[in-house]
Amino acid sequence: MEKTLVVLAGPTGVGKTACGIELAGHFKTEIISADSRQIYRETTIGTAVPTPRELQLVRHHFIQTVSLKDPYHASRYEQEVLQLLGRLFHAHDIILMVGGSGLYIDAVCHGIDDLPATDPLLRARLLKQFESEGLGPLVTRLKELDPVSYERIDLKNHMRVIKALEVSMQSGRPYSGFLSASRKPRPFRVLRMALEMDRELLYRRINNRVDRMMEAGLLLEVQELLPCRELVPMKTVGYRELFRYLDGELTLDEAVDLIKRNTRKFARKQLTWFRKDDLYEWFQPGETGQMIRWIESGSVGKDR
Repeated sequence: MEKTLVVLAGPTGVGKTACGIELAGHFKTEIISADSRQIYRETTIGTAVPTPRELQLVRHHFIQTVSLKDPYHASRYEQEVLQLLGRLFHAHDIILMVGGSGLYIDAVCHGIDDLPATDPLLRARLLKQFESEGLGPLVTRLKELDPVSYERIDLKNHMRVIKALEVSMQSGRPYSGFLSASRKPRPFRVLRMALEMDRELLYRRINNRVDRMMEAGLLLEVQELLPCRELVPMKTVGYRELFRYLDGELTLDEAVDLIKRNTRKFARKQLTWFRKDDLYEWFQPGETGQMIRWIESGSVGKDR
């Protein structure tokens, strides 16, 4: 059988973890996480890391493997996953990649270009503009230079906006364009699936999951991470809102409501990202049998 990487993508809260474990059990294989936040070892509750029981059922890779203080990016993920796949394919014909970080998935499936070295003076100038004028002018400039990134990234995360801007301004090329236009050859086949469900049901699942996170101790986790609050990974939904609560800017109820709202918004952005790629085959979370048949059929012509 041709070596195959099966991608299972979709928005946050849709049920990728449970579905991935069921598929991995059927194919007797392992899972590579494609979640740009679950990779950090200091975060657990706010990033919805799989439970110890779930991690026992199927071997997972790239779960809590690096520190928040260790700079991590999609091109490094690409290199490390390709090295791992070279080993895993010796034992398995099928490997699963499960997650919702579209940039990380695309980096592995068809490559990402190395980003240009950043100019410290340009970054300092953009940071100074942010401090004096706020995010508005930077977001407007990003929309002009890179409308694709404007649609895809979290526009409330000033570090992501500045990163996209500095690359676009310095290189003369949109930040989003550093996803290789010409796909890098891979020594394996790629099949892509994504999960979807009724929008209102997804929103209820998201709201309920935020409530469960709070009950599990998310606030305590955030308090313990206060010394790390300026690090880029801590700009993640669920952490930044509770930092504002600890600063006295929001009540706890307001912070929790804001986490729910921002998570729903993030889910919409994920759906937009994956739906722009016609290589994805879409399924409902409960359609595991159909997914297995689709994978076993080989789905000729989907991706190479």
